[in-house]
Amino acid sequence: MPASLPRRLLLGASALIGLALVTGVRAAEPVKIGLVTALSGQSAKSGEAISRGIGLAIDEINAKGGVLGRPLELVARDDEANPSKGVLAARELIQRVGVVALVGGLDTPVSMAVVPIANQMKVPFLGPWAAGTGITRNGAADNYAFRVSAVDALVDEALVAYAVKTYGAKKPGMILVNNAWGESNQQGLAAALKAANLPAAGIEKYEANDVDMVPQLTRLKEAGADTLFLVGNVGPSAQVVKSLDRMGWSVPVVSHWGPAGGRFDELAGPSAAKVHFIQTFTFAGNNSPKATAVLAALKAKYPAIKSMADVTPAVGIANAYDATHLLALAIQAAGSTEGPKVRDGFYKVGRYEGLIKTYDKPFATGQHDALGPQDYVFTRFQNGEIVAVMN
Repeated sequence: MPASLPRRLLLGASALIGLALVTGVRAAEPVKIGLVTALSGQSAKSGEAISRGIGLAIDEINAKGGVLGRPLELVARDDEANPSKGVLAARELIQRVGVVALVGGLDTPVSMAVVPIANQMKVPFLGPWAAGTGITRNGAADNYAFRVSAVDALVDEALVAYAVKTYGAKKPGMILVNNAWGESNQQGLAAALKAANLPAAGIEKYEANDVDMVPQLTRLKEAGADTLFLVGNVGPSAQVVKSLDRMGWSVPVVSHWGPAGGRFDELAGPSAAKVHFIQTFTFAGNNSPKATAVLAALKAKYPAIKSMADVTPAVGIANAYDATHLLALAIQAAGSTEGPKVRDGFYKVGRYEGLIKTYDKPFATGQHDALGPQDYVFTRFQNGEIVAVMN
């Protein structure tokens, strides 16, 4: 019997060591963030920009010990700009992958479809691109949607103010994509025009796959439109410009940021440079220490980046980079990866010196948008780069 005692002790010690090892592994398990965005198609460059911004932020966060002593890990899914596929991806990421939060991608219709899932399943949703007002202002009693991006209602006010100041607009017209994003901006532009005491020459819609907008544009021209407000992603926005060229109608175009999402300057041709569109950030001409450091880190991490044109659209990189850092701060403030606690953690985030700006308590109950009109800048394409418009 005495001879068996050391064996029992040995087995017990082995079990304790094994338990300690398992506990250590569990403690080091990554905190997974889910990304649902368009990674293929005409807007693939935007999805790539969002992925790069998140990836760079995760590298920085993990280099400092991660969150709650655990590394962050990104798990991405391609929604192909399709709301149904976005919903399937979101459910898979939440239920099977176990992500602590969802980062929504490009398209307002996709984000509008995913947000109810996030609210129902109590997993924070963080938007770095889609600007539909209803994404964060969704009327949910228990709202899990946050955003580090533009907001249609505020963008539309900025578009109207810019058209009046820059072009002396007195009777602008609207050419809008026929989906939830177009509807969001129709409401916002109508309200902004009413506040500015300006009439609308007309409102025209197009389908995302239309290749000829001459009929709609002709109606706006005949109605006396002196400026056009454009809302659409890369492909259709380029078709609007090409249709204007075919008509020989040289009218100022003031756009939402859809043209920034891909190869707009290639698709639209030389007249692409005439379109002025809104952004929240640009690397071009930005000599701030933070912008310089982030750009250098991007070039080091992604050797394919050779010039400023290769970081277009910078807004996707910047929004996603800042959003990821704010998410990490929310998790840290929550002291947990549980959805409700992380959601409340956003309200506890204090000061963060980001790429776009220095944030100071960016979120509060009833205020889920971190950026406002003071963070918008108007830009255009120049030699493949997005540069600020100098007025």
